[in-house]
Amino acid sequence: MPILGLGMFSLSDSEAENSTYWALKHGFRLIDTARIYGNEEAVGRGIKRAIDEGYVTRGEIFITTKMWTSDYSDGAAAIDASLSRLGLDYIDLMILHHSQPSNDVDAYKAMEQAVRDGKLRSIGLSNYYEPEDFDRVVNATTIKPALLQNETHPYHQSGLMKEHIAQYGTVLESWFPLGGRGNTQTLFNDETISSIASAHEKSSAQVILRWHLQAGQIAIPGSSNEQHIIEDYDIWDFELSDEEMRSMSALEKDERFSWY
Repeated sequence: MPILGLGMFSLSDSEAENSTYWALKHGFRLIDTARIYGNEEAVGRGIKRAIDEGYVTRGEIFITTKMWTSDYSDGAAAIDASLSRLGLDYIDLMILHHSQPSNDVDAYKAMEQAVRDGKLRSIGLSNYYEPEDFDRVVNATTIKPALLQNETHPYHQSGLMKEHIAQYGTVLESWFPLGGRGNTQTLFNDETISSIASAHEKSSAQVILRWHLQAGQIAIPGSSNEQHIIEDYDIWDFELSDEEMRSMSALEKDERFSWY
């Protein structure tokens, strides 16, 4: 799985189609969407455009989507519906979008069956913020979650869950890696982050994304701006020093920007 991708949260159909296309055109290979975002069909169109124009092949890209809580009672139908909307024969990763103890285990088992049927390549969880809640699903199922996708950024570094899930071979994926819409400037203007950015002649966004990757988590920033998408991918030509990584770690406030 690529360690840097583009997220589709809150994007309109036209934005999601174009952003998917631009991302694949400019180097991204991981696209993250969800049923509740309402743009799976648009993402599918963006994928088809990029493939038809020769920028990528299906085997080179990694598509993630998520099952919404209201679909947990019939997970098999939800999986088939996402496949149809995306226009794909298989989905690289499907995630349960949120903890829902009443029936999330049943939904997870439906995903396990879809793995056996070849419809899904891997499965995971999102928005499980307590070790006990995560273990509840793991202990009731067979396939360990490939990843846990939670809100993670310099002010909320998810250290507890990251350490806990490592025992299962589960990796952390960061949504709102730059703080999320409406909060990015809070992080971009942080004195520590902006100082590191100046030292490397990079943007604050690039420094934050580089921190995510060097800290060992997957990051999926979102954007509907082609130039920002290009900028977000341009982080492979520099590294943060050990001292800079320690400075970033010291920004931990256990402060979430979303209620979700």
